[in-house]
Amino acid sequence: MADLKLQRNFGIAAHIDAGKTTTTERILRYTGMIHKIGEVHDGGATTDWMEQEKERGITITSAAVSCQWNFPTSKGQATPDTKKYSFNIIDTPGHVDFTVEVERSMRVLDGLIALFSAVDGVEPQSETVWRQANRYGVPRIGFVNKMDRSGADFLNVVKQVREMLGSKAVPLQLPIGAEDNFKGVVDLIKMKGIIWHVETEGMTFDEIDVPADMLEEAKDFRAQLVEAVAEYDDNLMEKFFDNPDSITEDEIHEAIRKATIDLSIVPMMCGSSFKNKGVQTALDAVCRYLPSPVDIPDTVGTNPATGEEETRKADPKAPFAALAFKIMTDPFVGRLAFFRVYSGHLDAGSYVLNVRSGKKERISRIMKMFANKQNPIDFIEAGDIGAAVGFKEIKTGDTLCEEKHPIALENMFIPEPVIAIAVEPKTQVDVDKMGMAIAKLVEEDPTLRVNTDEDTGQTILRGMGELHLEIIIDRMRREFKVDVNQGAPQVAYKEAFTQTVEHRETLKKQTGGRGKFADIIFEIGPADEEWMKENAGKNFQFVNDIFGGSIPREFVPAIQKGFETSMTTGVLANYPMEHMKIRVFDGSYHDVDSDSMSFELCAKAGFREAGRKAKPVLLEPIMRVEVLTPDQYMGDVTGDINRRRGILEGMDSRNNLQVIKAKVPLSEMFGYVTQLRSLTSGRATSTMEFSHYSPAPNNIAEEVIAKVKGKAATA
Repeated sequence: MADLKLQRNFGIAAHIDAGKTTTTERILRYTGMIHKIGEVHDGGATTDWMEQEKERGITITSAAVSCQWNFPTSKGQATPDTKKYSFNIIDTPGHVDFTVEVERSMRVLDGLIALFSAVDGVEPQSETVWRQANRYGVPRIGFVNKMDRSGADFLNVVKQVREMLGSKAVPLQLPIGAEDNFKGVVDLIKMKGIIWHVETEGMTFDEIDVPADMLEEAKDFRAQLVEAVAEYDDNLMEKFFDNPDSITEDEIHEAIRKATIDLSIVPMMCGSSFKNKGVQTALDAVCRYLPSPVDIPDTVGTNPATGEEETRKADPKAPFAALAFKIMTDPFVGRLAFFRVYSGHLDAGSYVLNVRSGKKERISRIMKMFANKQNPIDFIEAGDIGAAVGFKEIKTGDTLCEEKHPIALENMFIPEPVIAIAVEPKTQVDVDKMGMAIAKLVEEDPTLRVNTDEDTGQTILRGMGELHLEIIIDRMRREFKVDVNQGAPQVAYKEAFTQTVEHRETLKKQTGGRGKFADIIFEIGPADEEWMKENAGKNFQFVNDIFGGSIPREFVPAIQKGFETSMTTGVLANYPMEHMKIRVFDGSYHDVDSDSMSFELCAKAGFREAGRKAKPVLLEPIMRVEVLTPDQYMGDVTGDINRRRGILEGMDSRNNLQVIKAKVPLSEMFGYVTQLRSLTSGRATSTMEFSHYSPAPNNIAEEVIAKVKGKAATA
């Protein structure tokens, strides 16, 4: 049994191109897991193993790797008190289309290295990642990468983290030189300089005195650092006011650790991963400041039988509880379920309970993952991350636990897809293959949804963006050898009611023998504001106000099911409904002819009839767009956003570029990147992520509804 205090489960997350995969590659080299550094631009990075990742130079799927790090070391050498720390690291994608990969990683990690580019600072996806880390309360260290690049400014990035992300960013280092002259850093805790050796790939370094021209600045920043963490140690606070020089390094380290785990500060470091500078000090900081599984609060869940809250301690002797956070299909071993163990011990070949399905699952083999390679292990214990093989039915977000001690752990937040494409198999041979491919892809990716267009019979794939769906189609062709025709991207519209109306629906069918009878009186309309706040992620508010037995209790679930299933196809243009409330308060039944099916059918018919009176509107997805452009193109870019029905929300300047923030309907954003390139001679860049749904203007809504009806007529 490994010492849990020496275990670190952390991720590396950031905006596109901040250097996440390059940093992961350096970590694997320094920890001895690989002997040759693979570069992203050459398609040789260990964690970018998919063909599409190698070709595009981007990370698409989060990859888990395990390694060990000797800490503390002195000048790159082991010391008598060196201990071996075990790391589980997840390298996550930066592109917003694959944001669920970051989301599910955050759910199971204890800490995070948040990477920032020293040139670009806090970018849109940095903000998204930060919000995700806040959602799960993940302590983090900031690492400002690319210090060797032109325009690098460490302290400016620290300032942006404070102002734009609202976090107390505290520098632990100051860079010695910048851009081409970036040589090393001043350690503000030791008050020593570190200069890395280029010839040893940064494996070794020299310790020097703080350069004379930086001494005053270093003293000033050290005082700020001590002041920021002094409240975490009364002894430190006294020393700070009496004699700041008497504060020891260990006292500062301990206070930083407490403040980091408490989410009160974000320690900031800097380096250049590509030039092999600074990654080792970041790994030392992971050991020093990020929590081990025993430092985080006990995991909270609910007992599925009683609904009462229960906790699980990070202890191998406690009852087993784990969360499956990712499903992957491997061509050699089949389906893999990645899971994080929160408590207990699990042997390969033993059974666990899947709380969602209520069934037992046999975990025939347990693997430690190294990107797309697996290393079998005999057992896994609390605090570790592994992959299971041999299960029948495990999905993303399932809780696996001991049968005698069931517990349901909190699931993760899954964003809603906003874009759709129609696909159809090219030949008869591809029909079955396509069904299997889509089933496997949907199992792997919870943001990919599939449904059949009832009018045209086409299969509709819905995802997070154009790139997301492009990768899915590419994977279908390569991995599953399915040839498909695809339609143009479509917007995933929704519908919503704007008024509450009362309606009575009666179902009467006599066909000789036993008939069908159901009668319900209900209100239909938009969900209550309060209810939506309390039930984030839920869409259907059902209120049962039937009293006096006008409808028997056993038929109520059928009524609820009838309304809920109807929500998938709205009354305007068959788009899914958003936030609907149904209040059933009266009705009647027949002793012989009434049954559950009758009430379900009655509810479905009532939804269609009453829905037309509840003033339905078409909702369109609105995207949060950020454009970085040189000054001279500002007018062209803002004019183009206005033409796309965009609402400008603010302008800012960042590193001699103008930052334009706007909210723009997704339907107007297809092909935007190409248009932006031509407007700005290829010098502007943009990012886009989903913001919210908003009612579409009348002319747009009429156009969309007419198109849907026209398609139905020709089908």
